[in-house]
Amino acid sequence: MTPSHGYAAESGAGDAVRVCSIGDLEVERGRAALLGDEQVALFLLSDGTVHAVSNLDPYSGANVISRGIVGTRGDAATVASPMHKQVFDLRTGQCLETQGKPAKHLDVWTVHIVGDDIHLQRAATRTPSGSTLQEVG
Repeated sequence: MTPSHGYAAESGAGDAVRVCSIGDLEVERGRAALLGDEQVALFLLSDGTVHAVSNLDPYSGANVISRGIVGTRGDAATVASPMHKQVFDLRTGQCLETQGKPAKHLDVWTVHIVGDDIHLQRAATRTPSGSTLQEVG
């Protein structure tokens, strides 16, 4: 673990990359992982699902989403930016509460659980496509 509570990604099979073990995450507390030159925020929810979104807050330009407050809006798991309090859907990256600013979104990654390891895979495009838990093996 680095001083910024992040994890450096390790090479994995295919285009999914191992970032950490499920035991490295705390329920409803974000963690940051470094994938190349991008920071990803990982969230383990109380139902056991894991979501991965960009750690870069599109409103402030700071890598702080992993330090946001986890919550819900309807059936959507959310994270509120610690900077200006915009609320993002963890499944899609869509901003649900813009606080009067133009709509922006977080990039999302598909999460694969292999044994106890968490692997991330970028969607084919950089638009929100949902981050889903897929248990493998």
